[in-house]
Amino acid sequence: MKFAHLADCHLGGWRQLELQELNFQSFQKAVSICIEEKVDFILIAGDLFDSAYPPIEILKESFAEFRKIQDAGIPVYIIAGSHDFSASGKTFLDVLEKAGFCRKIEQSQVLNDGTIVIHPYMHKEIAIFGYAGKKSGMEIQDYSKLKFDSIHPFTIFMTHTTISDVVGKIPMESIDKLKLPLANYYALGHIHQRFEIKESNSIYIYPGPTFPNNFQELADLKYGSFQLVEVEFGKIKTKNIPIQIKEILFFNINISNALTAIENIINQLDKSNLKDKIVLLKLTGTLNQGKTGDIRFSEIEDFIFNKKLAFSFIRNISSLKVEESDFHIEAGDMENVEEKIIQEYVQKNPEDFNKFLPPLMNALSMEKNEDEKSQTFESRLMDELNKIFNIRDVI
Repeated sequence: MKFAHLADCHLGGWRQLELQELNFQSFQKAVSICIEEKVDFILIAGDLFDSAYPPIEILKESFAEFRKIQDAGIPVYIIAGSHDFSASGKTFLDVLEKAGFCRKIEQSQVLNDGTIVIHPYMHKEIAIFGYAGKKSGMEIQDYSKLKFDSIHPFTIFMTHTTISDVVGKIPMESIDKLKLPLANYYALGHIHQRFEIKESNSIYIYPGPTFPNNFQELADLKYGSFQLVEVEFGKIKTKNIPIQIKEILFFNINISNALTAIENIINQLDKSNLKDKIVLLKLTGTLNQGKTGDIRFSEIEDFIFNKKLAFSFIRNISSLKVEESDFHIEAGDMENVEEKIIQEYVQKNPEDFNKFLPPLMNALSMEKNEDEKSQTFESRLMDELNKIFNIRDVI
């Protein structure tokens, strides 16, 4: 028996259209490999879609891929993840199932004592149990109550959650893998990393997303993947299959001067062949001159796309800090904080316009009087602004 284990496809994710398309191409490639390998069935362990209600274009393209799988005679077994989960229980996974393209395998009932009994779907002699993921890891509390309704020679448990082995020091809810109901193969989803661990006669696998879903994942993972699994005489052999369509180039550049940063950044980018690659730029450090708004990213983008012909460009400045001002506020002086900050700024930046900042801030802090009509308030505000800028009425 041979099957494929996919998870965290997040179709419809990414705001950048070229990356959204690349995400879908990665899923297409995974489908193509599954058909070529003539797998007996495909497992999708949650988050097929990035939301419970994906865009119509994503649905149309997804249906076309599932049609290919159906035409190849390969059944697909699926559960909802934390993204395509809906509290109502109704998502577009139900539409896929209704069309005959897949089967949702979560079948459970809650007993009077709170026990959650899960029933399997049988693929020939293989028992496939499933339990969906929920928002904010809320499924974690259910695992102590889960119970399989029957025992079988070979059991697969497909679930979308976090086991403690992959958490490390990250403060997030997780479950000890040994507290899960006993199975031979645990088809896991939710954690976007490639992970495999064996415990006695059981194997636990996160295949990784079919395509990285954010900046850091692109930098860390470089590409998507899924798992091919072969079972022969009870022995399990697994292989992680990479899905690499575009090369990732990651640049981590430390800067301290925002006014001269662009030359430094472009010089470093110019040393690499960026053509048709996904370029990731992470800026770190503390700015002691200028501010982040002084970095001319439009020039960087022009260089990357028009000169170096990159496929996509994403920047990350979350780790870039601005040097703290040496301006100190004495206790009891909080009412004048704004005024003092503005005065200090005007002194350090003596441009002509900046002399208007203190009176302008005062004018804009005017409040509408009780029962005052909006038109009257606007007229009063405009009169004050005209005085500040010495503007006379134009007839």
